[in-house]
Amino acid sequence: MNTINQVKNKLLSYNVKPSLQRIEVMKYLLEYKNHPTADMIFNELSPSIPTLSKTTVYNTLKLLSDSGVIQSLNIDEKNVRYDGDLSTHAHFRCTKCGKILDIPLENQDNLNKIPMPDSRDFQITECQVYYKGECKDCQKN
Repeated sequence: MNTINQVKNKLLSYNVKPSLQRIEVMKYLLEYKNHPTADMIFNELSPSIPTLSKTTVYNTLKLLSDSGVIQSLNIDEKNVRYDGDLSTHAHFRCTKCGKILDIPLENQDNLNKIPMPDSRDFQITECQVYYKGECKDCQKN
């Protein structure tokens, strides 16, 4: 569990001013590994922060993503999902239930061996690996 001071320090290390809303959104993303949407975060936090608006949540997530504090995931065709875990890992989305899970990448060295396009024309700043299929629970049903 991350304390408020740990979350504040994390935000400050990315040059993000730690407001109450930003701290709570970041704390939620670090505590829960459910890769939530902005609406999920709003619905979870709004009862304890009555002044919180959906606009604030969307703006906070954009700021955190643009600053590199969190990842924005486009694995869900309908919604952007968010991940506070910046470690190198892939994501799996169940095509039946929609659950998104982290997948450890055991041989990360091989990622560096993937042929890359000529990098003189651009600089790669991000790489995301997604898998889609049926999760264990949906396969049972």
